Amino acid sequence: MSATDAKLTALHERQYAFAAHLRDPNQAPPPDGVEERRVAIYRDLFFNNIVNFLGGHFPICRDILGDPRWRRLVRGFYRDYRCHSPLFPDMPREFLAYLSSERDALVDEPPFLNELAHYEWVEAGLMLAADAPTPDDCDPSGDLLEAVPVLWKPAWLLAYHYPVHEISAEHQPGQPAEQALHYLVLRDPEHRITFNTLNAVSARLYALLDEKTACSGRAALEQIAAELNHPQPDAVVSSGAQILSTWRDKDIILGTRRLP
Repeated sequence: MSATDAKLTALHERQYAFAAHLRDPNQAPPPDGVEERRVAIYRDLFFNNIVNFLGGHFPICRDILGDPRWRRLVRGFYRDYRCHSPLFPDMPREFLAYLSSERDALVDEPPFLNELAHYEWVEAGLMLAADAPTPDDCDPSGDLLEAVPVLWKPAWLLAYHYPVHEISAEHQPGQPAEQALHYLVLRDPEHRITFNTLNAVSARLYALLDEKTACSGRAALEQIAAELNHPQPDAVVSSGAQILSTWRDKDIILGTRRLP
């Protein structure tokens, strides 16, 4: 090994030792010869930046946990989790992955914490989602039952066990809802995020229309009637037609295109 290579190796080892100390000061000592006062400045600066950055993306989670528990949660992420993306804007998504990983839960950790964190992240996540082009053959006034409804994108269909849109420091449910709660979140052309609550039937309708296999509005509604074993399929189609029309009024549906 050349003298230059040896110096680079020593530098890298020192950098890794310094990074390890910043991650876990209690277990990894700082490199030799570094003044403690200087190390403390970096140690506090790095960690507090992460605490506040994530706190800005998950304010309700932070408020519910309180500062000591929030800092312990972020410390676990900072110390133990290895992010897959080097990009700073991706850190909240990496934090969600950490929450869902095998980790030591906080004392009295709320059972809804993971779902609430995901709900709080959705707005930022959808803001960064890629645009989807509108098909050239989209007919804004097409027949929503007989043709294929074209959905506005980007949009995410979500389901949670807890009423995440109602949770706050003052309102914390102890038990999940009896049935899954469905939300449709969209980013409009002006980059505004809107949240729409759906029932189980309308969520299923949206999911069917969102599948890669194109189907007409009528076919999707008839499938739902069959899945429900509904005694009056025509009533399901009629009710679903009203939902489709409302979605077009809200720009959830842009129009229709012909069946392939």
